[in-house]
Amino acid sequence: MLFQDFSITEMIYLALTLAIAFSVHEFAHAYSAFRFGDNTAARQGRLTLNPIKHLDPIGTILFFIVGFGWARPVPVNRFNFKNPRVAGIIVSILGPISNLLLAVVGAFLYYLFIYLNLTSDFFYTFSEFLRFFVHINVLLFIFNLIPLPPLDGYRIVEDLMPRQVRPTLAKLEPYGAIIFLVLILIDPLYRVTIGVLLGEWVPALGGAIHQFFFELFITR
Repeated sequence: MLFQDFSITEMIYLALTLAIAFSVHEFAHAYSAFRFGDNTAARQGRLTLNPIKHLDPIGTILFFIVGFGWARPVPVNRFNFKNPRVAGIIVSILGPISNLLLAVVGAFLYYLFIYLNLTSDFFYTFSEFLRFFVHINVLLFIFNLIPLPPLDGYRIVEDLMPRQVRPTLAKLEPYGAIIFLVLILIDPLYRVTIGVLLGEWVPALGGAIHQFFFELFITR
């Protein structure tokens, strides 16, 4: 997924999708942390769905150029949680889960439009956007579960590890971006790691979601 592969329409679809997906993702972190007793994100104005509060300019631009990027991470102070380990896992996983739910909602609407035989130009354009929306949110769901810092998958693994292992993991955090770049730039490593996730898992999960709603709305 590279910038030069996009039409103008697809770039608009991507911009709208990222504005929604990143905002909902970070809001899910902020809201769940707030519910568990940490108001750090709320005090910084992050308990909102306003994209301006969540989008990172560089991370968003990179999504257009190389196919992956990031939003501004929501600040979380786990010392405010009564049970930091359990609450930390839930707060971390709800970001990716929010993207999966967005993909499900997008697919539901897409096949509902087909079922209702809505054929106007508006619904045709919106349906094309929904297919794009589903794919990007599935990609974000899987991508964010990669267990490399600073992604959510790493935070989940960190909280699942025994306490004595965490200091060792903490030493590796500054090298997370380097490790990720190595996996991206060295083709043999890419093909057996991130390439599998993006090239096989994303289409498989997206296909399963589409198949479910296709059978629900179309084949009955």
